[in-house]
Amino acid sequence: MAPTGQTITVPTPSDKEIAAYPREYALFKQLDHSHKGEIPLKEATDYVKKYGSASVELTAGEVPFEQLAKALHKKGSQNGKGNTLGYAAQDSGGHLSPFVFDRRSLKNDDVCIQITHCGICHSDLHQIKNEWGASNYPMVPGHEIVGIVTAVGSKVNKFKVGDRAGVGCMVDSCNDCHQCKTEGEEQFCSKSVQTYNMKNFDGTPTHGGYSTHIVVVDRFVLHLPENLPMDASAPLLCAGITTYSPLKHYGLNKAGMKIGVVGLGGLGHMAVKIGKAMGLEVTVFSTTEKKRDEALSVLKADHFVVSKDEKQMQAVSGSLDGIIDTVSAKHPLALYLQTLKVGGVSVMLGVPDESMELPTFNIIMRRLRIGGSPIGGVKETQEMLDFCSKHDITCEIETIDIQYVNTAMERLMKNDVHYRFVIDVQGSLIQ
Repeated sequence: MAPTGQTITVPTPSDKEIAAYPREYALFKQLDHSHKGEIPLKEATDYVKKYGSASVELTAGEVPFEQLAKALHKKGSQNGKGNTLGYAAQDSGGHLSPFVFDRRSLKNDDVCIQITHCGICHSDLHQIKNEWGASNYPMVPGHEIVGIVTAVGSKVNKFKVGDRAGVGCMVDSCNDCHQCKTEGEEQFCSKSVQTYNMKNFDGTPTHGGYSTHIVVVDRFVLHLPENLPMDASAPLLCAGITTYSPLKHYGLNKAGMKIGVVGLGGLGHMAVKIGKAMGLEVTVFSTTEKKRDEALSVLKADHFVVSKDEKQMQAVSGSLDGIIDTVSAKHPLALYLQTLKVGGVSVMLGVPDESMELPTFNIIMRRLRIGGSPIGGVKETQEMLDFCSKHDITCEIETIDIQYVNTAMERLMKNDVHYRFVIDVQGSLIQ
C-alpha cells in the first residue's frame, strides 16, 4: 500500500509519446485533472490497479510519462485491420460485437479525441434494429461522446492537446446555408452529417462513440467544462441539449413559469433538472406512483401527478405554461393538453412508433400549440454545457463496460435503466 502524503510528478509527454499511448495519456490527464502536477501516490496506485497493470508498482517522486503509460497499459484485442476498435451492429438483429475500422487521418481543421465515455441513447437502440427504416451496416452507434484531445490539425486554434472535449449528434454540415451561417442551427442543415449511420462528404461512413477514438472537424467539437465529471456529462450531449433547446426556443425558460414534464426517463429527468435551474415550477406526470419519491426528493420537482388519477389531473387543469413531452410510445395527448393554460404549448421530444390522435377542437378553442424539437446547434449545445457547469447539472447514470452493451440494450427496451447507461470506454474497450 502506498504511504499517504507522498506524491508523484509526471513531466509533460512529447507528441510522440502521446501518439504511442493515446488511451494512457487520456487517463493521465484525468488523474492529474484536479492536482495540476502533484498527484497523490496512493491515488495514482489505485488508478493503475483500476485501469492498468496491477503488477506495476509506482514510487514517489518524478515518474516519466512512458513509465506511467506502461503501468496504465492493458492488453487489448485486435480483430482485423484498422486504427480504431469499436462495437458494431452488423444487421437489424442489433447485436453489437467488436469491429475494427479506420478513422480518417487528421486534416488541418480536425480534432482527434480519445474517447473516455459514451452514453447510450434510446435512438441507438432504434437505429441498430432499423426501427426507423434507414439503417446502414455495419453500424457503430453513439452520439454522447466525451474524451481527451490527443491531436489537432495545423489550423485548429480553439482546442489543444489535453483539453476535455465532447461530440454530440452531428459531426459536419455544409457551413454555407442560412441555417449554418446565420441561425447557428446546424441541426436543420439539409446536408448535416450525423455522428453515425450517415456518410461523410467524402462518401465514407460515419461511426459513433462506441469506439476508442474519433476524428471530427473542429466546428463540431465542444469544450467540456472543467468541473463536470466525464462519465455523467456524456449524456448531456444529447439528453441535455434535447431538453434545454425547446425550453429556450418556446420561451419556457423564464423564472416563475410553470411547466409539466411527461415521462421521467433519460430525457424527462434532464428536463426536470434544467427546468429547476431556470427557476421554473416543475410538475412531473407519470402513469403510476412508483417514481413520486424520486421526482420530488431526488430531482426536486415541485409536484408529481399520476396521469391515470382523474382527481389529480383535474387539480392541475389549465395551470401550466408549457409541457415537455418525452414519451416515445403512443399516449393520449388530450389528457395532458387539458393541463395547459390558454395559449400554452406542448413540445414533443419522443418519437412514438404509431401515429397519435390530435384533439383538434381542444387545440382550436384554447389556442394551444403543439411543437417539436430535436437537438440544438453547436453554439447552443456549448451554451447548455456552460449552463450545466454553472448549476452543477449532470445526468443520473449507470456506468457499464462495453461487454455489457447487449444486455444494456435489452434492459433499455424494458425501460430498466436509471436514467442513462454510460459506457466506460477507456476501461473496457482497449485496442
